[in-house]
Amino acid sequence: MATSIQIPENPHALGEAGILGALAFPILAVGQDNRVNYVNAATEQFLEQGKSFLTGFPLDQIFARHSPIFSLVEQVRTNTISVFEHDIELSRPRGGTRRVSIQASPMLDNPGAVVLSFHSHGAARSMERQLVHRGAARSVTAMASMLAHEVKNPLSGIRGAAQLLERAVGIEDRSLAKLIKEEADRICKLVDRMGVFGDDGPPEREETNIHEVLDRVHQLATAEFVENVTIHMDYDPSLPPVLGNKDQLIQVFLNLVKNAAEALPERKGEIKLTTGFRRGVRLTVPGTNERVHLPLMISVSDNGCGVPQDIAQNIFDPFVSTKTGGTGLGLALVAKLVHDHGGVIEFETNSDGTCFRLYFPMLVVSEIEASNQ
Repeated sequence: MATSIQIPENPHALGEAGILGALAFPILAVGQDNRVNYVNAATEQFLEQGKSFLTGFPLDQIFARHSPIFSLVEQVRTNTISVFEHDIELSRPRGGTRRVSIQASPMLDNPGAVVLSFHSHGAARSMERQLVHRGAARSVTAMASMLAHEVKNPLSGIRGAAQLLERAVGIEDRSLAKLIKEEADRICKLVDRMGVFGDDGPPEREETNIHEVLDRVHQLATAEFVENVTIHMDYDPSLPPVLGNKDQLIQVFLNLVKNAAEALPERKGEIKLTTGFRRGVRLTVPGTNERVHLPLMISVSDNGCGVPQDIAQNIFDPFVSTKTGGTGLGLALVAKLVHDHGGVIEFETNSDGTCFRLYFPMLVVSEIEASNQ
C-alpha cells in the first residue's frame, strides 16, 4: 500500500510551527505540473534559497534538468508508490553538489502531486570524519616532536661527515658525497615544516572578522600565485566575529585557496569564497555529552577536476597528496588549526570541482574575557 503525506490546498496554512515546518529534514511538495507548492524551513536552508523564491517555481529551475530527481518523481506518479533512492548526487541552485537520499511519496488526495524528503549524508559523515581528522592532528603533533628530538640532530652529523668526505675523496666520488649532503638538507627542511605541528598549547585568540581574513587571503593569492583565475566573493555581511588567531586563520584559507588554484584548469579557472550562518549545525564532543553549536560557515570551492576517490577518504592525513612531489602536509595542518579553533572541516568533490566547508563556533562575551586573562 502506498504511503502519502497529506498537505492541505493551502500548505502555507501549516505555518512555521506546523508539523512539516518543524521537521529537521527538508520537505518539498510539487504539483502535477512540477511546480513547487510547499517547502519547509529545513528546505530553505538545504537549498540556500528562501521560500518566496522556491514556491511556485518549476522544479527544473531549481534542480539541473539532468538530475535523477525528475525520473524519481515520474516513477512515483506512474506507479503510485513511495520510492526511496539512496546516495543521489544533487546539484543545488547556488552551485555545488551534495550526496543525499531522497524519499518520494504520492499524495493520494491530489493525483500527480509528489512529496519529496531529503536526507543528507553530509552531517553524519562529517561527525565521523572529525574523529579521523583529530587523530591525524594528534599523530602529526607527536611525529613533529619525535622528528625534532630524534632525527634532526643526527642529520646534522651526517651532513657534516658528508661535507668532510666531499673534500677528501676523489673527483669521481664527490657527487655521491654531495648527494648525501643534499638529501640531509632536504630532510632537515621537511622536519622544519613539520615543526608547525608542534603542540605549543592553545593559540592566542581574539575577536576576529572572518571577512577581513578572507580579504587578506584574496590579496595574497592574487599577488603570489593566482594567474588566469577568477576569485568570487559571496559574503554574508551580518556574520558575527569568531574567536580566532588571525594569522593562523589566514594560513588555513591561504592553503585551501592555493590548493584550489593548483587544481584548476588552465583556462576559465574559478574559485569562490562564501560565508553564511547555519543555525542547525551542531557537533557532539567525543567522550562527553556536550554539543557545540557551529553556525559560522566559510567555504572555498573551485571548478577543477576534483580529488581522486582513492585519495579523498584520507585527504587530511599527513603525507597524502594529489600533487607530484607534494609533501601532503598542507591539509593536515589545516585540519589541526581548524580543530584548535574548535571548528569542523568537511569537503565534497566530483569531476566538476571541490568544495571545502569550515564551521566555527560563534564568539560569545565570556570567551573574550577568558582570552584576555
